Amino acid sequence: MILVIIIDMRDESMLQRALGSGWGIVLPGIVVAILALADLSVNAWRGVIVLGLLLTPAMLYHKRLRHFVLLPSGVALVGGMMLLLMNLKMML
Repeated sequence: MILVIIIDMRDESMLQRALGSGWGIVLPGIVVAILALADLSVNAWRGVIVLGLLLTPAMLYHKRLRHFVLLPSGVALVGGMMLLLMNLKMML
């Protein structure tokens, strides 16, 4: 309730900043969902995860890309979830 009052007092720009980080998981989730339709192998998923993990620190040191650092780490996170689901599916 207090957060709603603060957002109302400070205008809607504060709300947009608070919800801005949600795109760091929504966009990679969409990308990984599209990749899931391509029926990638386990090794390809591992490559996607490694690529996301390697791009994250590289983007941290880049002046302009620093603001989008959640995108590759989100791809790595959601890709790891997909790999986990694929492994569970193979076990059953």
